[in-house]
Amino acid sequence: MRMITTLATGAALALSMAANAQTPSDPPKPSRPSTSAPQAPSAPPTIQSVNVVDISELPAATQSQVTEIVAQRGDGELQKLRSSVDSTPTIKSALEAKGLSSTHVLFAQMSENGLLTIVTKKAG
Repeated sequence: MRMITTLATGAALALSMAANAQTPSDPPKPSRPSTSAPQAPSAPPTIQSVNVVDISELPAATQSQVTEIVAQRGDGELQKLRSSVDSTPTIKSALEAKGLSSTHVLFAQMSENGLLTIVTKKAG
């Protein structure tokens, strides 16, 4: 239970960082030219495993955080997420194994080690 809370909190942080990463800003200018080669951006982690969790299984505080994040993102972002789920066989299979589909997905978070956590909500 503590791990789920940690994952959800980390997800909230990751989403806020992703939102800030999309905001245009002027890069800081170096005080002197660099002589070393520029570093290539690190590749996003690949999915190693998928953990599907129903929102009702989360602690109340975590449920509130997830609900708030979903509300802030809006329907457009939720549809993009669900579309990505449908186009990724690994995730789609994990949902189907639990009798769910992308329409049940509320939130997703990827850890650095490749663990994808999907938070769902069953209709009804």
